[in-house]
Amino acid sequence: MDDQSRLSLTDLMTDMARKAKVGAEALRLAGPEVRTKAILEAAKSIRQREAQILAANLEDQKFARDKGLTEAMIERLILNPARVEAMAKGMEEVAALADPVGRELARWTRPNGLDIARVSTPIGVIAIIYESRPNVTADAAALCIRSSNAAILRTGSEALNSALAIYAAFEDGFRAAGLPESCVQLVPTSDRDAVGLILGGLDKTINLIIPRGGKSLVARVQAEARAPVLAHLEGLNHTYIHADADAEKAVAVTLNAKMRRVSVCGATETLLIDAAVAPDLLPKIATALEAAGCELRGDEASQKLHPMKAATEEDWRTEYSLAIISTKVVDDIQAAIDHIRTYGSGHTEAIITENAEAAETFLNAVDSAIVIWNASTQYADGGEFGFGAEIGISTDRLHARGPVGVDQLTTFKYVVRGDGQTRP
Repeated sequence: MDDQSRLSLTDLMTDMARKAKVGAEALRLAGPEVRTKAILEAAKSIRQREAQILAANLEDQKFARDKGLTEAMIERLILNPARVEAMAKGMEEVAALADPVGRELARWTRPNGLDIARVSTPIGVIAIIYESRPNVTADAAALCIRSSNAAILRTGSEALNSALAIYAAFEDGFRAAGLPESCVQLVPTSDRDAVGLILGGLDKTINLIIPRGGKSLVARVQAEARAPVLAHLEGLNHTYIHADADAEKAVAVTLNAKMRRVSVCGATETLLIDAAVAPDLLPKIATALEAAGCELRGDEASQKLHPMKAATEEDWRTEYSLAIISTKVVDDIQAAIDHIRTYGSGHTEAIITENAEAAETFLNAVDSAIVIWNASTQYADGGEFGFGAEIGISTDRLHARGPVGVDQLTTFKYVVRGDGQTRP
């Protein structure tokens, strides 16, 4: 990039940062009904703009294929009428959520008479860097508006046309609600240097950076960011079939956990099955998975029970995002927990069992962001949690963990009321 182009990009991003501060203040002072209107009007515009959004998405799909992206990445990119409608519905669900700002989280009175309250407040300006999922544009914008945070969105080059078409609906929403369009801004260029400028904090304008993408993106953000980061790492998720599992549930849940959508971060990548039930259940589960088009890779014990490729050490550490699953026979629940501790990414793990004591042991011992009993790992989703939408699944421990919705996009301040007290 020549110096003039770099200067132009720097000017663009600096101007966006300046406007974001104005947008953040406007959202902070706007009543919840104003923010609700902005989201609902944007959802209406999403539906009205469906044809333009789908046309833009076709351009992105062609670009992605020409670029040589994997089918898993392209599947994440694809929009259709059902997915556009799902975006609009998700936005309406976010609009219907209780306002997360200004809530009194706790209140107490000290012996000296001071009245102290902890009150929820917006974080400020949030930068969200994401790759090939166009719906993130809608989810992130709606969640930030609901939580009174200004946002700077930066999508990948493969999804830029779709993101711009979706963002136009939010411009409609802001105009209808009387809010500045700078409440949420989309970086209008695929220039990679824009990411570096965001990571630099844009002269301390950025209060939080959220990366949503592959390992390399998250690693870069964590290494270079000069603002706090809320990270979404890989979803190397496990489903464990316990000795007391119901066979029908085991087959149905595992099939859904892997094959409903193989590219989502909540997909199961490794199946662990108790040695006590593996001879009967593993062939049934494997047959169902293969019928759905899934390739199996297993340890030696799994291969003896059903024909499949041999799993390597690398398989236990791989988030496939494809129709591939690794399978391991384990001696007991402790062996399953130990495997997850060794290879898991701290995202989502599930146990299938009718034994409540075993379930509680698993739920307590496994320290991932989401732990599930007798249900698919694909429920690792903010919408399914009742959040309306999510920006991602945080595998961090501070300040939020699991699905990041409106409540997770707030911080708090202390409001202290006195009556002339002075400290001795």
